[in-house]
Amino acid sequence: MAKKMRSQQSEPAPEPKEEKIRCGWCAAAPEYIRYHDEEWGVPLHDDLALFEFLILEGAQAGLSWLTILRKRDAYRRAFAQFDPEKVARFGDKDVARLLADAGIVRNRLKIAAAITNARLFLEVAAKHGSFDAFIWNFVDGKPTVNHWKRLEQIPAKTAASDTISREMKKLGFKFVGSTIIYAHMQATGMVNDHLVSCFRHAECCL
Repeated sequence: MAKKMRSQQSEPAPEPKEEKIRCGWCAAAPEYIRYHDEEWGVPLHDDLALFEFLILEGAQAGLSWLTILRKRDAYRRAFAQFDPEKVARFGDKDVARLLADAGIVRNRLKIAAAITNARLFLEVAAKHGSFDAFIWNFVDGKPTVNHWKRLEQIPAKTAASDTISREMKKLGFKFVGSTIIYAHMQATGMVNDHLVSCFRHAECCL
């Protein structure tokens, strides 16, 4: 009888999973959450990935980052998987193809800038050994770790992004204003702007 009663007892309820605390800006969409949890703020040193973010950040100008994230796969197809050597060789036919591609932001100036920036990206990489070496030198090769408690404390640009923007503009890069560059720095982990309450703040410091 006792054995039968034990078999009828319900299994203990599983303990509820602890909800992860994230930066508030990423709560709007699953694409944001995935990007926040897996990419934003992670120190990035791969030239192809750095080139991708440079082009995507430029494409974002005047738009939301969520819009660009949702077009990211289309951008990869349209821009040769963000291979700067291939993009640097794009000509008039490619520009016409891109202007007809509904999957990306069909802005002639942004498309032209992407091609120009690909050519300059290669020049910088050749001169410095890699684009990674060039861009990370502005922060002495180490991420700047901030300790913000509220979203409104996070700046749109900094003295470092001002400097990088100014130097890249001198080289001829387009769509590299200080605000765009600071977003690039955040995305590629040159700066850790996760709130201290966010579970990714400590992880991105490892």
